[in-house]
Amino acid sequence: MRSNGIRGIRGATCLARDDPREMAEAVAELLGEMLTRNGVERDDVVSVVLTCTPDLRSAFPAAGARAFGLTDTPLMCAQEMDVDGALERVVRILVHAESGIPRSDVQHVYLRGAEVLRQDLIP
Repeated sequence: MRSNGIRGIRGATCLARDDPREMAEAVAELLGEMLTRNGVERDDVVSVVLTCTPDLRSAFPAAGARAFGLTDTPLMCAQEMDVDGALERVVRILVHAESGIPRSDVQHVYLRGAEVLRQDLIP
């Protein structure tokens, strides 16, 4: 294993509807899986970028990350491009974390139907 460096961990999840409670639950679930699968502790998270498709307007995904426990971690929300035919109601997350895991061993996580976005990364 290499010495610690910053690793990017990607993830995405889909919501069934635009609902603040579902947003918080889906974001917490995704963050939990991303950190667990990569052996990353919350204190190792440097920053997080969260995006939503334009059809998600009821809540900021960062609120779900705060509820998950990332209270002193810099978070930034943005809106995904509005591309015709794109998958709907998607939250994407990019975690920057200190880790000794080699880049090639990072496990990116796609849940709740978002697996179709990156079938090349799903085992």
